[in-house]
Amino acid sequence: MRTVDFSPLYRSVVGFDRLAALLDAAASGEPSGYPPYNIETVGKDAYRIEMAVAGFKPDELNIEVKENVLTVQGRKTRGDEARRYLHRGLAERSFERRFQLADYVVVEDADLADGLLQITLKRELPEAMKPRRIEVKAAPGAPALEGEAKAA
Repeated sequence: MRTVDFSPLYRSVVGFDRLAALLDAAASGEPSGYPPYNIETVGKDAYRIEMAVAGFKPDELNIEVKENVLTVQGRKTRGDEARRYLHRGLAERSFERRFQLADYVVVEDADLADGLLQITLKRELPEAMKPRRIEVKAAPGAPALEGEAKAA
């Protein structure tokens, strides 16, 4: 197994704590691939996460966003103790999957249909962060440029 030591990087940068934490999380990886998921771009600043959660009901799923981390949990309620299986291939086990969200990415909606949980995300930049055009005006009493007629 390959590991990367980011400690030399931490000694030479200031104010990039969140980036360092992201690098550590990415390097550690997730131990399980369950449940499988897709992340897709559905437009400019719009995303969708699809998770295969066959067998889960909406009340067995919990979606939470805290400090730019989207956490999806599935807690399967047991009620099939009386059933006897010859083969049990459907996992239906509890899970917790975390996604690191960029700044200003918000969860808009979550739908469960046909065994797929679809979580819709959108980046919403605050007005203060959006580019805006600033008009440049001449200062009062400033000399007129050549070729301009002075207002009388």
